[in-house]
Amino acid sequence: MDQIIIHVDMDAFYASVEVRDDPGLRGKPLIIGALPGERGVVATCSYEARRYGIHSAMNIKEAYRLCPGGIYMHPNFEKYKSVSGQLHQIWNSYASALEAIALDEAYLDVTLQAQNLEGARRIAHTIKERTRKELGLTCSIGVAYSKTAAKTASEEKKPDGYFEIPTAEDFVDLIIDRDVRVLYTVGAMTAEKLYAVGIRTVRDIRDNRETVERLLGKQGRWISRLARGEDDRRVTPYRPQDAKSISREVTFQEDVEDPVLLKDVLLLLALCVEHRARRHRLHGNGVTLKLTYSDMRGITRSRNQLRSDSALSIYREAEHLLEHVDKGPVRLIGAGIYDLSTEIERQISMEDLLDDREQRQEEELGMLLEEMGDRYGLDFAGHLDQIYQTDTLHRTIEYMRKYRKRT
Repeated sequence: MDQIIIHVDMDAFYASVEVRDDPGLRGKPLIIGALPGERGVVATCSYEARRYGIHSAMNIKEAYRLCPGGIYMHPNFEKYKSVSGQLHQIWNSYASALEAIALDEAYLDVTLQAQNLEGARRIAHTIKERTRKELGLTCSIGVAYSKTAAKTASEEKKPDGYFEIPTAEDFVDLIIDRDVRVLYTVGAMTAEKLYAVGIRTVRDIRDNRETVERLLGKQGRWISRLARGEDDRRVTPYRPQDAKSISREVTFQEDVEDPVLLKDVLLLLALCVEHRARRHRLHGNGVTLKLTYSDMRGITRSRNQLRSDSALSIYREAEHLLEHVDKGPVRLIGAGIYDLSTEIERQISMEDLLDDREQRQEEELGMLLEEMGDRYGLDFAGHLDQIYQTDTLHRTIEYMRKYRKRT
């Protein structure tokens, strides 16, 4: 095998962590995401909940209709991130390269460590055993010659499964008569295009290669390759500086038209974006504003601005963009930076030494936070470390929305 790749996928990760920490939840349909009556979707759910037809990204109202007796919980992202860090420590022990896809999922290149399929099998079972003993969780693992085959393998025996796909021939034999959506990159919209011309299975793709490539262009050529078991992509470790943008957004539980509240929320989002950017020593050269209105119409506006990495500069630019868009009830608002770079070092000049701009920005930001605190009876400046946490941010914004509605 030219390369040996392991794909690890935790089983119902968020739900499994909650069940581990509260055994009273075991065996019950647990749905993590929005609560019934709120706007939002299912983030994940236990396997007991999946028997009711519930799945990730399902509207929470539909989930409640299917399973009114389920247990519904908000996600605790800080806890999940902490557990993910422990998982990464285990995974990194056995891989020369690790490509994280999500908190609970990753590709591991074990070509050097394993040397052959038998060695990869030992590594996979060691990872499963350590995950069970050290973290009290289960995972499903696929071992294969390629990334696509490894991911397919990890899905074969879920939950707590293990499966191998040693060669391209084995991969093709496994999926040849399955629906086209078994292939990487074939989502619902792409599948509908293929169905429309009578292509429903992987075999159909292989038998109608020219039609697929003419219909889908570059993506069609890639899908045709996958249908033949061809995938030479390497495991590529994620680097923060490779990201195209950094953003935060929030969905209101009720539509918001209040311009003061919208601007206050933008300031909190800008603080979160700055926090993440500085953690990775990144800065952007442009700011984006994202809005979704009550009729689900979404817009994104952007504006170039040199060195847009401070919360104040992000906020001011996003505020400017907000003032020049259509007014109306807003369902979702987001702010971000793009055109990221790590090139923040530059020659210090006498003008820089005499420039007190950074101090003035800190003072202005402090005044904005103080004014906002007076508006809502909250101490924002003293609790920024908590605002950066997703669940606290959302609870705070929801409190602000209700407070403005009452006053």
